[in-house]
Amino acid sequence: MTRLCTLVALFVCLFAYQVRGEEHPHIILVMADDHGYGDTGFTGHPFVKTPNLDAMAQAGVVFNRFYASAPVCSPTRASVMTGRHPFRANVPNHGHYMRPQEATIAEALQGVGYVAGHFGKWHIGSVQSGSPTNPSGAGFDEWLSGLNFFDNDPYLSRNGHYEHLQGPGTVITMDATIEFLKKHVDGDRPMFAVTWFPSPHDPQQELPQGIDNAKSLYDDEDTKKPGYFREITLLDQQVGRLRKTLRELGIERNTFLFYCSDNGGLVPESSGGRAKKGSIYEGGLRVPAVLEWPAKYDHREINTPAFAADLYPTLVALTGAKVPHQPVLDGVNLLPIIEGRQTERKPMGFWHGHTAGQGTRSDEIIQALLEAEQAGEPNPHPERILKNVEEFPTFGDDGTRGHSAWNAWPWKLHRIENKGKVTYELYNLADDPLEQNDLVKQQTARVEKMKTELEAWQRSVLNSWSGHDYQ
Repeated sequence: MTRLCTLVALFVCLFAYQVRGEEHPHIILVMADDHGYGDTGFTGHPFVKTPNLDAMAQAGVVFNRFYASAPVCSPTRASVMTGRHPFRANVPNHGHYMRPQEATIAEALQGVGYVAGHFGKWHIGSVQSGSPTNPSGAGFDEWLSGLNFFDNDPYLSRNGHYEHLQGPGTVITMDATIEFLKKHVDGDRPMFAVTWFPSPHDPQQELPQGIDNAKSLYDDEDTKKPGYFREITLLDQQVGRLRKTLRELGIERNTFLFYCSDNGGLVPESSGGRAKKGSIYEGGLRVPAVLEWPAKYDHREINTPAFAADLYPTLVALTGAKVPHQPVLDGVNLLPIIEGRQTERKPMGFWHGHTAGQGTRSDEIIQALLEAEQAGEPNPHPERILKNVEEFPTFGDDGTRGHSAWNAWPWKLHRIENKGKVTYELYNLADDPLEQNDLVKQQTARVEKMKTELEAWQRSVLNSWSGHDYQ
């Protein structure tokens, strides 16, 4: 009987391991803050040093045309969490809060047994204890998070308790990620970690580690923003630390490790397209993106367009997660594309300039919360617990204002509405990646078809933003 029990227990353990090994890899989503497409070695930058990202690219899946869901930070983060255009989730610009009613990828993965952690920049909700908009409210078991970008010696919230930490914020973010992995690697649950670096966002005071004269690195290059490139090298070092840790823990083969940026870069000359962060021309949206999962994929390059909203449906499909009340998605499952079974995807919609952003001074706010907590004083920022998530706006004739675009590869239609005046631009991105040759007058039938599709999508987005998906 004892031997039988032992055999049964062994069978159960082996079966659980097999299921986790085949269906439930560890998942780590790493995202930079303002890292432009052309600002890595593997995308051809002339001087910035990114040896660890380059190694990922040589070993893994490179997405040659990957887009952020928006040209600024908070919206793309909401899109990663939900698989939806960020307006649908109440995040039209930086500093707005994602609604608690949204179904998130952390919640979906928790449902199939994952332990989930968030580390770094949050910027889609509160970091106060008990708020439904903090990382716990979005499905994370553990977190060390800032309200917005942060730099050296940041004030952060650890599961709702405030701390003043010492050192570069990007290093602290990776420290917390590695601590989470080491804590749970021998547990019975696969791990899901979201690591959102605060770099290379301004003011770019962090420095690469272990480099002589790091303060002057890239000062002799032809750039007005050497600090931007220094922080890219710093975050690359942290990616290297992460990959080394995965090898040391023996889990590198069955870890789905994905790297991208939340929007385009800060240097137009190397942005990978027209303009830079803040624009929905290519330079504001196109970002570096690499997937490494050695157990499943060898090196390959993906030329089919993809964007941040695709991560949610991809991970749901990968893990077999069930979402009981799934609102409309904008992203698609990328697995058939990665595996070469599909080369086309449905159009991608982009939209910016509809609603102004809201300032969020992360260190200032969290410092005030920490000092009040230590002094036993009332919360100085109760307004930030829920902020605007209980507002459900409705939209009239000007609801489609701002700059929107419809990417039906290789065609991209821009709709620019300002003070009631609407203009259109059309580009063939395969022939004209810098969007310089406007074909709107030569392609009138195509323009009309794409206008109809774009405006129908915009009305769907506004309908979601008004709260109809939750009914």
